[in-house]
Amino acid sequence: MSLRALLWTLILVAGFWYVTSHGGRTVQQLLRPISTSERLWSEPVTAYGSGYTADEQNNIDIYKNNRLATVNITSIVYQRDFFFQVFPQKGIGSGFIVNPDGEIVTNNHVVSGSQNITVTLWDKRHYRATVLGIDRRNDLALLKISAGGKLPIVHLGNSDNLVVGQKVLAIGNPFGLEGTLTTGIVSSLGRSLEGDNGNELEGLIQTDAAINPGNSGGPLLNSQGEVIGINTAIYGSQTASGESGSIGIGFAMPINRAKEKLDEYATTGRISHPVLGITQTLLVQDDLAEELGMPRSGGLLIEGIDDGSPAEAAGLRGPNRTVIVGGIYRLNIGGDLIIAIDGRPVEGQDALRRAMNQKRPGENIVLTIFRGNRTMKVTVTLGSAPEAL
Repeated sequence: MSLRALLWTLILVAGFWYVTSHGGRTVQQLLRPISTSERLWSEPVTAYGSGYTADEQNNIDIYKNNRLATVNITSIVYQRDFFFQVFPQKGIGSGFIVNPDGEIVTNNHVVSGSQNITVTLWDKRHYRATVLGIDRRNDLALLKISAGGKLPIVHLGNSDNLVVGQKVLAIGNPFGLEGTLTTGIVSSLGRSLEGDNGNELEGLIQTDAAINPGNSGGPLLNSQGEVIGINTAIYGSQTASGESGSIGIGFAMPINRAKEKLDEYATTGRISHPVLGITQTLLVQDDLAEELGMPRSGGLLIEGIDDGSPAEAAGLRGPNRTVIVGGIYRLNIGGDLIIAIDGRPVEGQDALRRAMNQKRPGENIVLTIFRGNRTMKVTVTLGSAPEAL
């Protein structure tokens, strides 16, 4: 070895000995600024905990707490084909258990006309269901199964304090895919939609949570896991099977409507609707109203009243003669003209029906009428009649 190489070797050995023994620093300490420098990437904080975000955990908890109380409903309706042959048509829907003894809330259109209703629980047990009561105006039905034991139930919330933008979740049986969870928000409130039986469903919750055929009757829940609506209808695009699929516009009946009916059933053993007793009205306005000797602004002309009804008891009058108008139309006239209902002017043929949709048996409805060239108010106390199954 040359003298120069030997000298460099001694210098390197001495330097290493000095750094490790007398410099007070280790190799690891010298390298620490490199190993502890700030990361160039980050990961979710929850990766060190449960692995889920707070919102995801909320979804999971709500599903776990309500899945067991959400049921699948299969209904069989017997119909006749073009050749008058009877054939069964199967429908699917959803529902939720509100009483441990087996009472279930769903949509009326899910079970309407069915002679055979089957409820399937989360554990695949099947039970025949009976219909305890219905509310056609709000598309509601109350069913009962006997499962031989107590069943899990949902918790009902308050649909009167909803706000647009709040989170909602839907559980149901879309296209027969049981136990499906979808999420979204309240998109709007107070929507109206024509129902299957021609009644207009009012005050609906609009949501973008995916609702498809088979979701009808299932629960719409808030972020506390409370049922605040009953999934009822959708605007949808046509699928390959001819059914409508979700395009993000769904509607739910507010749960407070169902709570009223559940309270009534618990108290009286039936579900009823308010009765007025005016069987037929005709909207008359403008020239026709003037020709009949009525105010040009017009209103609803009463053309039929049931005998013994609340309307008759309150003194309302029906027609007493028939006239031909324009040589074509036969009108029954002489009855009272309703120009306002509970202080709101009549603006359409459906004004009375809309007002009645907001009423309960035993409540009053105030009708402002035109009779004999003068205006008066008549207060009618509404009667009650059970919904026919």
